[in-house]
Amino acid sequence: MLEEVERWLSSRSWSAADRPLDRLLEAKRQTGRTVSVVLPALDEEATVGAIVTAIRGELMTDAVPLVDELVVLDSGSTDRTAQVAAAAGARVVHRDAVLPRIPALPGKGEVLWRSLLVTRGDIICFVDADLREFSATFVSGIVGPLLTEPDVQFVKAMYDRPLETGRGGADGSAGPGGGAGQGGRVTELVARPLLNLHWPMLAGFVQPLGGEYAARRSLLERLPFPVGYGVELGLLVDALHTVGLDALAQVDVGVRKHRHQDGQALGRMAAAIYRTAQLRLTRGHLVRPRLTQFDRGENGFVPRTTDVDTEERPPMAEIPEYAERRAA
Repeated sequence: MLEEVERWLSSRSWSAADRPLDRLLEAKRQTGRTVSVVLPALDEEATVGAIVTAIRGELMTDAVPLVDELVVLDSGSTDRTAQVAAAAGARVVHRDAVLPRIPALPGKGEVLWRSLLVTRGDIICFVDADLREFSATFVSGIVGPLLTEPDVQFVKAMYDRPLETGRGGADGSAGPGGGAGQGGRVTELVARPLLNLHWPMLAGFVQPLGGEYAARRSLLERLPFPVGYGVELGLLVDALHTVGLDALAQVDVGVRKHRHQDGQALGRMAAAIYRTAQLRLTRGHLVRPRLTQFDRGENGFVPRTTDVDTEERPPMAEIPEYAERRAA
């Protein structure tokens, strides 16, 4: 490991317990910074309510006013995600209602990008809406350094992913190849090798693809957002090049449990992440941005080809509606 990365690990890797809530509240009072939490959600009625309830009950009270705004960005759910989230106390915004002059594309990165237009916080914290046994420490832990460390601009969560039998998690975290202290299969087989080989300064991140991270708005509005699965890797790499390694950090928030996806979904994720990396290495385009996978049919294996995410949204600071809203 590079000497600079070892130094970074010792100075920019913390535990959520390092910053008690009273310290965070005092720092928030002194700096005047506001905090928005965004949950991107697609068919998450089973889990989104508990997450919203935990954040509102523990971090949005008169006694603990750490979070100023909680928004669920609905990415076109067909279940009761929006109703459950609203009943729990979140402000729910549908993806298609944000910046309607630009037709929405499917993908997590798309809703994260659009969330900058419907939130007002100086610090924006993203949390996946499929987490089980959620702890509000996921929010307070990663927001903490942004309130107490003026030089830190981007913070990722790190955590254990319990080994379970059955299908792999959203990043292959459960099932073969995933366990406590490890990233998921897509992290270990795709993202971590790419980062170590091409961006070795990022080799110290434990969960580079994790969906829980916080950043200063002033940074996020300057970064392009891949619309799909590549958004986490893209933001991390671009943040490194924009503000430097010492402005990045990670915080241990404990244990993460979440909804599972199958192996083919992980294959599509891996392709999108590779494409995101390739674009940043060459600033060019893949010759064939498509992925062929196989299902067994009645007469043998049947090919199924899907498009790999190839779109990226420009920095939000370049969008006229955003500039007008910020000016107002």
